[in-house]
Amino acid sequence: MTTQSDDRSPNAPSHASGGRLRATFVGVAAVTCVAIAAGFLAFVSHLPGAETKPDRHADGIVVLTGGSSRVSDAMELLAAGYGKRLLISGVHPTSAAADISRSLQESQALFNCCVDLDHSAVNTRSNAAETRRWVHERGFTSLIVVTSNYHMPRAIVELSHALPDISLIPFAVVGDKWRDEPWWLSGGALRLLLSEYVKYLAAVARVRLAHLGIDLTFDIPEPPASSPSPRRPATAQVN
Repeated sequence: MTTQSDDRSPNAPSHASGGRLRATFVGVAAVTCVAIAAGFLAFVSHLPGAETKPDRHADGIVVLTGGSSRVSDAMELLAAGYGKRLLISGVHPTSAAADISRSLQESQALFNCCVDLDHSAVNTRSNAAETRRWVHERGFTSLIVVTSNYHMPRAIVELSHALPDISLIPFAVVGDKWRDEPWWLSGGALRLLLSEYVKYLAAVARVRLAHLGIDLTFDIPEPPASSPSPRRPATAQVN
């Protein structure tokens, strides 16, 4: 008499185990995607949509170049007495002081007396390092930080890490494109924000690891700026 083969083969447990593993992987991937998406939306929702003057004055002002109108806004703050001196950090190596001052004709006297240029910084992390050197040389204890609204979170992370004993007052510059069109309707704006969010997460991770004594020196490359414009100081790297 023939017997029916047993459906429970030796491979059945391994198939079941593989199925559970795949389900776990898919579940973890789904949760990770949702967390990243939620984090991105939270990141964007906290970006200022309008420029607001600082609520107090500071010893100095630093502007991290790379976006339109950052330098002119920083000069306006300096002219209004919000700080004693201004550091323009990330000036392109080929841009001289005369090149920049020509683009700021209405503030040329102020530029000549109270503005310092940093040609060394090539990204946000080195902006923070050069700002630390400048602040300590000047003996400042408070600083107004000027940069674009989308770049401000990462700038504050880097500057807070480099200058834990300095009071930082953000002044976020809001570009015309940001005001004119919702970011979710602009492919360019969406790509910029996604890129900045990734860089922000990388900066937060590196700084937190540094607090634990783990020094990671990685930096996500930032694309080089275009050639210097006669109307705007260029940077070595776009922030």
